[in-house]
Amino acid sequence: MEVSLPLTSLILLLLYTPLVFSEPTSDKAALLAFLSNTPHESRLRWNSSASACTWVGVTCSSDASSVVALRLPGVGLLGTLPPSTLGRLSNLRVLSLRSNHLSGPLPSDLSNLTHLHSLYLQGNLLSGGFPATLTNLTHLTRLDISNNNFSGEIPFAVNNLRRLTGLFLERNNFSGILPSINVESLSGFNVSSNRLNGSVPKSLQRFPKSSFDGNIDLCGAPLPPCQSFFPSPASPPTPETNPIPKTSNNHRLSTAAIIAISVASASVLLLLLLLMLVFCVFRRKKQRPAKPTGKGPPSGAVTAVETGTTSSSKDDIGALAESERNKLVFFEGGLYSFDLEDLLRASAEVLGKGIVGTSYKAVLEEGTTVVVKRLKDVAVTKREFEVQMEVLGRVKHENVVPLRAFYYSKDEKLLVYDYFPAGSLSALLHGSRGSGRGPLDWYNRLRIAIAAGRGLSHLHFPTGAGGIPHGDVKASNVLLSPTAPSVVAALSDFGLHPLFTPAAAPRAAGGYRAPELVETKKPTLKSDVYGFGVLLLELLTGKSPNQASLGEEGIDLPRWVQSVVREEWTAEVFDVELMMGGGDSNNAEEEEMVGLLQVAMACVATSPDQRPEMGEVVRMMEEIANRTVESDEKGGGGGGSGEGGPTP
Repeated sequence: MEVSLPLTSLILLLLYTPLVFSEPTSDKAALLAFLSNTPHESRLRWNSSASACTWVGVTCSSDASSVVALRLPGVGLLGTLPPSTLGRLSNLRVLSLRSNHLSGPLPSDLSNLTHLHSLYLQGNLLSGGFPATLTNLTHLTRLDISNNNFSGEIPFAVNNLRRLTGLFLERNNFSGILPSINVESLSGFNVSSNRLNGSVPKSLQRFPKSSFDGNIDLCGAPLPPCQSFFPSPASPPTPETNPIPKTSNNHRLSTAAIIAISVASASVLLLLLLLMLVFCVFRRKKQRPAKPTGKGPPSGAVTAVETGTTSSSKDDIGALAESERNKLVFFEGGLYSFDLEDLLRASAEVLGKGIVGTSYKAVLEEGTTVVVKRLKDVAVTKREFEVQMEVLGRVKHENVVPLRAFYYSKDEKLLVYDYFPAGSLSALLHGSRGSGRGPLDWYNRLRIAIAAGRGLSHLHFPTGAGGIPHGDVKASNVLLSPTAPSVVAALSDFGLHPLFTPAAAPRAAGGYRAPELVETKKPTLKSDVYGFGVLLLELLTGKSPNQASLGEEGIDLPRWVQSVVREEWTAEVFDVELMMGGGDSNNAEEEEMVGLLQVAMACVATSPDQRPEMGEVVRMMEEIANRTVESDEKGGGGGGSGEGGPTP
């Protein structure tokens, strides 16, 4: 007995020791090399004397012999990924480095991670072409490299990843034709906000429109059909040339037959000329001035430019000049003086395509630049159209893009707006971070929020008029004006929903849509407030609400914010660009961010009755900003702006 006990203890000790002291030595060395060669914030601390399996973000296998997962989201990693570090983690299954500041191309030795099944790199500054090394990782089931600066073509070799269930490439600079990706297991897919062109491959048409939005040269189901470039009104039908009938014996017409045909043709031509003369006389008498009937053009329209009265000018403008009653109608306060012919001769560039039509940047011959919105599927009569245009033409506010003119014909409906060269808030927040694009700081985000809120509040409560629901509140409809201190941002494309059937009307896109719109399909003032609340969350988090993947779960932006706040009230909810820096000023900004977050969450309440009115929302935002925006606007200084953002 005296010998058996020590022997048993020794056996147990030998069996237990590997479980306690096992260490992935080579993987630990690779991780330490990665950390030492990658600048990072101080909160990420790995104790080299402790087991790597105890480090933050590191998960080891059950026997602690290798690292199987590395999750370091939003920990402030900077610079390029060093080679010969992560590529040495040969048993890695999950790699998540999302929401950091990593830049440059991916190291080629990531191809060594042959067991990798989940790769999350979204929300960085990574660049270069589509990482060819990733197409060799045939065990990948989920690949997310969205919101980076990758460019070039998406390779057909993506089809090598036969186990993919999710592929997210949105908000990069990918260009060229979208390849046919035919992976049966693929259930999540997004290439929105790139520069892709051509038609959507048939193998990808099962995905929703939001998966392809933001590629202005991409067309075909589920996007609008591929069509010709503006201006492309339907050309007037040209008479078909009737070929001379060929006879079986190829006999020529006799001289008498030719003379008879000539006389008959001359007679018909003379008769047509007489009929045209009678018609013109009758028409001139009919068009003599009559007593006013009260049914003329809209009262707000002060200039109506005729489309042309001569046959030559009608030929030039085609189907848009179906009669001289078709006019390009201008509103008061505009500085433009051009007619429809000038507009149709302008060079045009597609700015974006939406459910109700296409917007173009039109540069006229004399140098004037305007935005022309070409509507489709308008469901109201001409008179109803003119009445709605009169309502919209009366809206005058510095934070609302004015409607300058409109045109209505049977085949074409056009709206003319001012052109904002600084682009939209969506492009500034989610566009390429290259080409000198700097971070959008808190000062300017707050100014943009207040400016857009004032514009929306004016639409809801205009002086002497009923409220006008915007109907399509989203970041791409917030246009920026960095050269004008008093006009930080302005809302565009407002009040168009009454022109369409409920199915075709704009009613807040994608993630901006209030819950009740699923049932009613009719925008209201309170559904606008919901969309504005999502817009505030977008400014605070830096995340797009129609993003297919927020973090590693496909949820909408309000629910994602609620989940983060519910679990732990931390700064993790805010955009990493806003959390740079430090000191007392940064602490003050964090308090203001928390205040605006509370306003946003009130706006996105599920019940419309629980949402505040826009006037109250603006008041709360102005109270938050009373030490920054208001003082700077009055004092003319402070609060510097980031590159690419509106200047104070």
